[in-house]
Amino acid sequence: MQMTIRRADARGAANFGWLDSRHSFSFGHYYDPAHMGFGPLRVINEDRVAPGDGFPTHPHRDMEIVSYVLDGALEHKDSLGTGSVIRPGDVQRMTAGTGVRHSEYNASDSEPVHFLQIWILPERAGLAPGYEQKRFEPAEKRGRLRLIASRDGREGAITVHRDVDLYATLLAPGENVTHRLAPGRAAWVQVARGEIAVNGEPLAAGDGVAVSDAAELRLDGRADAEALVFDMAM
Repeated sequence: MQMTIRRADARGAANFGWLDSRHSFSFGHYYDPAHMGFGPLRVINEDRVAPGDGFPTHPHRDMEIVSYVLDGALEHKDSLGTGSVIRPGDVQRMTAGTGVRHSEYNASDSEPVHFLQIWILPERAGLAPGYEQKRFEPAEKRGRLRLIASRDGREGAITVHRDVDLYATLLAPGENVTHRLAPGRAAWVQVARGEIAVNGEPLAAGDGVAVSDAAELRLDGRADAEALVFDMAM
């Protein structure tokens, strides 16, 4: 088994006043050839956006972008005429495909929004742009791994155009979950908040770990925690 830990304080950082962002992998003005992604996982940005501010309209193409809100509300509008507000428990997938323009703003004038923006390389270029958004209640994630995104959309998950299974879990101290990894697959675990141990290695909020050549993952809650698990074909 090989485990490579990416500590929260080692991530790239960008602070524009209205936006405080941490980059697990190279992104924007932060370039680190040692951290360009893991398998098809290209971006994990932990973003905090000030009240009433946000990302003005900008383009994307040929990328699967998943938004996972931890606190607050994120308002999305795009060139396809789609618009929504994403809140804790909601998961949104945007297929940028042949090209889409969108904006993301904090939907509140008084409270910050805290979310993870995840980019996954699609299985092929030139897909038709599209969106999908679903809600997963805390009870669905408490003490278990809830599938929230997958290639086939099974179990009510959103669909991503790549062989990636994305799970979310909420763990209290003393709770644990296990997950089997099939041969040829690897995992990335991202701690959104709290503290856990992954196969015995302690991780805190903002930490991530790449796991390969392992048959099983075990996540143990050390403090009230929320984490994402990516199970990926490499």
